[in-house]
Amino acid sequence: MNILGSIRAVAGPSARSCSRRLCDPGPSRWTGPAALASSSRAPFYASRSSLVYERTFCSSTVTDYSPTAIARLPRWVNNAKPGSAPDQQSTDATQTKKDVQLDSGEDGQSPPPASVPPSAPPSSSSSSGDGSDNADPPPPPPPDNPPPSQTSISKQSVPEVYPQVLALPIARRPLFPGFYKAVVIRNPEVVAAIKEMMRRGQPYLGAFLLKDENVDSDIITDVNSVHPVGVFAQITSVFTAASNKEDEKEEGLTAVLYPHRRIRITELVKGGQAAKVEAVESTPAESAAPEPEGQLPTPPPEREGPPMTMQTSFLEKYAVSVVNVDNLATQPYNKDDQHIRAFMSEIVSVFKDIAQLNPLFRDQIANFSINQVASNVFDEPDKLADFAAAVSTGDPNELQDVLESLIVKDRLSKALLVLKKELINAQLQSKLARDVDSKIAKRQREYYLMEQLKNIKKELGMESDGKDKLIEKFKERAAALKMPEGVRKVFDEELNKLMHLEPAASEANVTRNYLEWLTQIPWGRHSPENYSISHAQTVLDEDHYGLKDVKDRILEFLAVGKLRGTVEGKIICLVGPPGVGKTSIGKSIARALNRQFFRFSVGGLTDVAEIKGHRRTYVGALPGKIIQALRRVGTENPLVLIDEVDKIGRGHNGDPASALLEMLDPEQNTAFLDHYMDVPVDLSRVLFVCTANMLDTIPAPLLDRMEVLEVSGYVSEEKAQIASKYLGPQAKEAAGLKEADVQLDPSAIDVLIKYYCRESGVRNLKKHIDKIYRKAALKIVQDLGEEVFPEPTPTPTPEATSAHTNKSEDDSVKAASTVEKQDAPPNTPDAPETTTPHKSAEEKEDKDRVVTTVERKPMKVPDTVHVRISPENLKDYVGPRVYHKDRLYVHPPPAGVSTGLGYLGNGSGAVMPIEALSMPGKGNLQLTGKLGEVIRESAQIALSWVKSHAYELGITKTPDEVFLTDRDIHVHMPEGSIGKEGPSAGTALLSAFVSLFTKTKISPDIAMTGEISLVGMVLPVGGLKEKILAAHRAGIKTIIAPADNRPDIEENVPESVKTGIRFVYVENVHEVLHEVFRGEPVAERWKDTLPLEQS
Repeated sequence: MNILGSIRAVAGPSARSCSRRLCDPGPSRWTGPAALASSSRAPFYASRSSLVYERTFCSSTVTDYSPTAIARLPRWVNNAKPGSAPDQQSTDATQTKKDVQLDSGEDGQSPPPASVPPSAPPSSSSSSGDGSDNADPPPPPPPDNPPPSQTSISKQSVPEVYPQVLALPIARRPLFPGFYKAVVIRNPEVVAAIKEMMRRGQPYLGAFLLKDENVDSDIITDVNSVHPVGVFAQITSVFTAASNKEDEKEEGLTAVLYPHRRIRITELVKGGQAAKVEAVESTPAESAAPEPEGQLPTPPPEREGPPMTMQTSFLEKYAVSVVNVDNLATQPYNKDDQHIRAFMSEIVSVFKDIAQLNPLFRDQIANFSINQVASNVFDEPDKLADFAAAVSTGDPNELQDVLESLIVKDRLSKALLVLKKELINAQLQSKLARDVDSKIAKRQREYYLMEQLKNIKKELGMESDGKDKLIEKFKERAAALKMPEGVRKVFDEELNKLMHLEPAASEANVTRNYLEWLTQIPWGRHSPENYSISHAQTVLDEDHYGLKDVKDRILEFLAVGKLRGTVEGKIICLVGPPGVGKTSIGKSIARALNRQFFRFSVGGLTDVAEIKGHRRTYVGALPGKIIQALRRVGTENPLVLIDEVDKIGRGHNGDPASALLEMLDPEQNTAFLDHYMDVPVDLSRVLFVCTANMLDTIPAPLLDRMEVLEVSGYVSEEKAQIASKYLGPQAKEAAGLKEADVQLDPSAIDVLIKYYCRESGVRNLKKHIDKIYRKAALKIVQDLGEEVFPEPTPTPTPEATSAHTNKSEDDSVKAASTVEKQDAPPNTPDAPETTTPHKSAEEKEDKDRVVTTVERKPMKVPDTVHVRISPENLKDYVGPRVYHKDRLYVHPPPAGVSTGLGYLGNGSGAVMPIEALSMPGKGNLQLTGKLGEVIRESAQIALSWVKSHAYELGITKTPDEVFLTDRDIHVHMPEGSIGKEGPSAGTALLSAFVSLFTKTKISPDIAMTGEISLVGMVLPVGGLKEKILAAHRAGIKTIIAPADNRPDIEENVPESVKTGIRFVYVENVHEVLHEVFRGEPVAERWKDTLPLEQS
């Protein structure tokens, strides 16, 4: 490769800027036209005189210095200092002849005389910083060596034999003969050595590839750290890589190398260590002064190891690597060999393919063809192989193999392999670029077409732009609403703001969302209400059985609304145990009134923003639940059901109960202010219905504004009717047995209610009935088998029906498609990392799962199937009984046992026996059976009353006799796993103590309930309906209840439950004891000591 250049130097007063161009460092250079005539390559250069390829490397500022003249080194060009007469004359002569030659070693100085060989290697272009600017100019060359004539050919040959060179390790990729390479040298010793080499006119070194890619060094300490085969290279140009302006010392050097031939390391002469010499102080002028002409060079210091030649002896004082090398010549070959020409043709073909994909390769190939000396590329196959390896970005080891190949055929083969990989990489890169370009082009095309379509529609008046259309939509919505004046003003302001905002602005999006909410609130829209009493009665009876008091209250509520024309200001709170139908009652009220229905739960709610909304400044802000309800239902008079109002929470984000108070209060909700809407919203027309399981946890201010309707539990007869009319048909249809002959006997329902589902509600009863019908469906399918209920044939895939008609193809496409299988992982005991799942061949092939949109049709149960669920086979469907017996004592229990009535937490009543026992001790009272604090206090009160009336009861013989000082009392209530709490066991506890101390038995057919005071008064209690229902179920014949509970029992307890039970209403414990111990001997004595008339 021949690269021609020109030199242009501009001198300044103190510094010169050098624009440096590379010139051909080849084996020979010619100066002047006469030289071209005698050169063997003159025709070539004559024909290509117009093709001058210039490569500019850098521009740098250097300081002038005067190098030391070395007279005995013929390759050194000894130039005078700028400004001298000979220098000026030589410059004029050079400019006259227009000679082209390499850069001078002294940047910024005038070009050398014409007598200088044109191919003289350049010296360092960086300033040495040794103060040589003030040194005296070097003496002129001796007269016995006159400069040659201007017309003679000045030629300097690259030495064919150079046995010892400075070794420079190269990282990452090797160098190839004939192709330039710029390397950066950081080691100051190597930098100084290269400068000295350039100054002496010996710019030759050996470049060898490092074996470790991660190592970057400028010296070789171990000959095994580099590949033995490298290149003999000439330094064509050097310039500073980095400099420090403080001390003007160079930190690095960039050298442009031109490899000439292959060489091999035979011996490491010097491994980067410097000889130890004593430093001698000298002035800067003396250090820069040249050696006298007649004086021999200073002998190098002694060093252990192989000797160094005279040419490289000056490197002894530098810590650089010096090696002995041998030249490697390419083995002879026949360029007309069939294999060689085939390899070359393939390489050229691959070059063409890569050039089409990579523009960089195209430029490199063009430069190579321009500078190719041979007229035909096939005449120099070795250079073609080197070029293929030099321009590729292959693996360093593969490139080193190409460099070490001396057989042309092997070199071509390895170069072709590297080039093929480069082609594959270029093809992949081109494919990725095309894919990205196609996606971008598609999106741009769609964008341009959409913009054009918008403009066309706008010009034709078919459609306006998005912003105008949005504003028009808001105006149309607002025109259809009856907005209050204040809301209308806010709407106009926000709409005007949106008109002046850019659609891409963030504020525009916030304003648009606000206007969306503002125009979707049903201002002035309401559904016509139906206050028909008969219609409401029909709806309530259809949806619920029983609940007479609740239905009557709802009808009263509707009657008032019918007369007033509105039901504003009413907040209904339905309180009762779970499963009694509180939520469904709210739905029935909405259906009876013909109102929209919306439900949301506040159970566990801790954020006040859920009620009053978020501020619009927050990202993702939304209005509160009530505003969302109005938007959802589309009317301003819906029925809003608020579930679990007794379980509302309180957190660090405020108190939701207080916010709920503002929303529900009729005095405040006429102008409810949501944080997001920030305009008053009238909620007075909304009918709020709340549900709760208990009233204790509802905040008092909120409870004060509600009208409480207690929904008590259902009795057995009501449950049976609900099961036969509502729950049974629903469960039968849900199990797919609507048309089948599957019957649940009423007697089985009674057993289910009595021994499985004693709760006040019917939710548990519904679960059991659903389970019964599911079991029945399973038995039918198992008994009849797959022959009667076959699986439908799978719908054919689109590929299987491709030969059918278009209709069948459409049906198949609609019917089935496939998705990737996502099966659950196998439950294997081994860890997934240590096991390999074994899959069958079918599983490996079947990777997709068929999906379809065709609904599966239900199957008809044959008419020959008849199933009856009776009490005898009920156990097969729902399992063993949960409640085994209602009474613990069927026969008269021992003394100290009484029967009380309790109310359980699930809303059901229970018959609860109380057992008392006396034992020697210290007068302590021990209570067991998971009793609460209130029931423990009741036991203390009962025992204290008995102690204080021990003489009247006949327990002690005298009023002053000490009682229970040496006895302990233990009270236990069976079923210890069930918690018991409340004051209603007071009368039963007192009766048990009296029975224990008087040793008188109590009839098991007598049950009692009531709270007692310390002076013996019997106070009213709650849950009587459930307690009486439990007593009725247990066969209790006499119930002793507080007299104050008599109206509640007569009003709320059904007559069917009270049938067969005698109720005794008492006001004090005297009446309780007389009734419990009626007919006993001890009761005869009480007529005198505990007379009834005293109560």
